[in-house]
Amino acid sequence: TQGFSTFVSRYFGEKDFKKVNKVIAMGSLLTGASGILLTVVSLLAAGPLLALMGTPTEIFGDATAYISIMAGGTVAIAAYNWAASVLRAFGDGKSPLIAMVIAAVLNIGLDLLFVFSFGWGIYGAAAASVTSQAVSFFFCLTRLKKIDCIRLTNEDWKPDWSMIRDLLKFALPLALQFITIALGGIFLQTVINEQGSVFIAGYTATNKMYGLMESSSIALGLACSTFFAQNYGACLYKRVRQGMRSACLIAAGMAVVMMAFLFLIRWNLLQLFLDTSKENGHEALEIAVRYLSLMLIFLVVLYLIHVFRNALQALEISLWSMISGFGELFCRLFMAFVAIYWIGSDALFLAEPLAWFGALVFVMIPYFFYQKKLLPKA
Repeated sequence: TQGFSTFVSRYFGEKDFKKVNKVIAMGSLLTGASGILLTVVSLLAAGPLLALMGTPTEIFGDATAYISIMAGGTVAIAAYNWAASVLRAFGDGKSPLIAMVIAAVLNIGLDLLFVFSFGWGIYGAAAASVTSQAVSFFFCLTRLKKIDCIRLTNEDWKPDWSMIRDLLKFALPLALQFITIALGGIFLQTVINEQGSVFIAGYTATNKMYGLMESSSIALGLACSTFFAQNYGACLYKRVRQGMRSACLIAAGMAVVMMAFLFLIRWNLLQLFLDTSKENGHEALEIAVRYLSLMLIFLVVLYLIHVFRNALQALEISLWSMISGFGELFCRLFMAFVAIYWIGSDALFLAEPLAWFGALVFVMIPYFFYQKKLLPKA
């Protein structure tokens, strides 16, 4: 959906509203089809993948149930992502934010209802997540209907195979990038699962913080993608160049502020996810703090990845995003299966920062090459 929305931004910048509507229609069909395909694949693969990852026996049943219910809601999740991507393509970043706030509040409320009142346990938690995603999609849909230039006709819904080919040609490398990154995480998790429950607890606690840190860098990247694509479509190349410089400064500033803030409160913050009163609780906390501290040192690299990756996408170049995903995969595999024999479990802490460097190289260098080629100076 992120790849599809790049075309919406570009055609909106060109003020070609006929193509804008066509892309939205074709993107909707492709999103629905991919959501159904992913649902089927996920349901079939959930058990075997968890077994391959060495998931502990005591949580295997619950993990399978949770993933299966979440997979059943893939179409709703895909629909929200597409609707939110289209809104952002028009420069509306506020509506997807409101939708996610609604979803977050609703998710908490439904968790309390399904898990505590109805006693549905892990099934209730998963059902709450899927339901809240569906509600966020319908909220975004109401906002899309208020955009004047979106007027889908029966003609727009007729398959345009040339456009479908272009959309898939651009978006599939992006999808492969995310899949490759996820596979790297799965392979890394298999090694983490061998380190024992204490290590898993500490590592997982820090990964929750990683999700928070990455969400802000993803948001910055999405904002860059919309800005760059709209201005590139309008042939305002100087604004693209200026925007890139500004985005890098913003990325560095956000990373420094986030790093300083989290470094000061890291002990207290991680205790929200770990019960130190339990046996080995303090040991798990020390593992979590060690991992988070290493991650914070290299945080600026994570932010720059999303800036350069989305800049390339705005210039209609997605191949290098996929290659950067393979760079991340290689670094994670190297640290998990090779370096761990040299430096021990610390290799698992360094795997993520090294993967960031591996990704940045493959998006930063190509960007400067294509910038000279595609963004002529005024």
